[in-house]
Amino acid sequence: MKTALTIAGSDSSGGAGIQADIKTMTMNGVYAMSVITALTAQNTTGVQGILEVPPDFLKKQIDAVFEDIVPDGVKIGMVSSAGLIQVIADRMNYYGVKNLVVDPVMVSTSGSRLLEQEAVLTLTETLFPLASLVTPNIPEAELLTGIAVSGKEDMVEAARIINEKFGCAVLLKGGHRINDANDLFYEGDAYLWFEGKRVDNPNTHGTGCTLSSAIAANLAKGFPLGKSVRRGKDYVSEALEAMLDLGKGAGPMKHNFALSGGFAEEYDLGGNGRS
Repeated sequence: MKTALTIAGSDSSGGAGIQADIKTMTMNGVYAMSVITALTAQNTTGVQGILEVPPDFLKKQIDAVFEDIVPDGVKIGMVSSAGLIQVIADRMNYYGVKNLVVDPVMVSTSGSRLLEQEAVLTLTETLFPLASLVTPNIPEAELLTGIAVSGKEDMVEAARIINEKFGCAVLLKGGHRINDANDLFYEGDAYLWFEGKRVDNPNTHGTGCTLSSAIAANLAKGFPLGKSVRRGKDYVSEALEAMLDLGKGAGPMKHNFALSGGFAEEYDLGGNGRS
């Protein structure tokens, strides 16, 4: 069985971060492992607190995984400080990691900056060059390139700059700000638009985490990069279409929309369920 590792923060409400990554990787057919960069106290209404993991313990987690079960793909999500980013980059380089997907969590959905300049520089200078794919959203692409992105032509230019500057393929997520769910895939001198379905579902918490994890899982299984992106996009669309509605705020997707079988059955008071 193929394996995949997520290196990210924990989401206590299960909609994003490590929890979403593990669910996504499992549903995409790989054995999921995790290295936690931070604990968060959060739910669908917001984040109440963050507790960062010490760099030396982060290194121990990574080494523990790679010294026993070498992952076929790796996804990196929320890493909040330059010190932690440097540890991850050092270990990824040491182990010669392939199929590395970096989701640069730098700007919140509300527009708040989540990383200080030093951490952004460490991220781009040490992790981006090792990545098979980076998956910034529009605000993150603006931060990485220094240009305003307000249309499809701007997206192409921003993706080109990131690709040429850091030497990695780019999936620039358009989101509702520009073109609904259409994302731009840029690799080498070529680019391709991946059109997504517009799903009228306000519960979109964790879509970025989920997409990058699905892509990493498919890379781990041997799918080419472009095909992995398409399969990841399709998975997110179907998880949104399942219309799960939990919590008082922007809730999670139904990551297990395709789960079936006897162990997934709910108890039937009429006596028709499994005993």
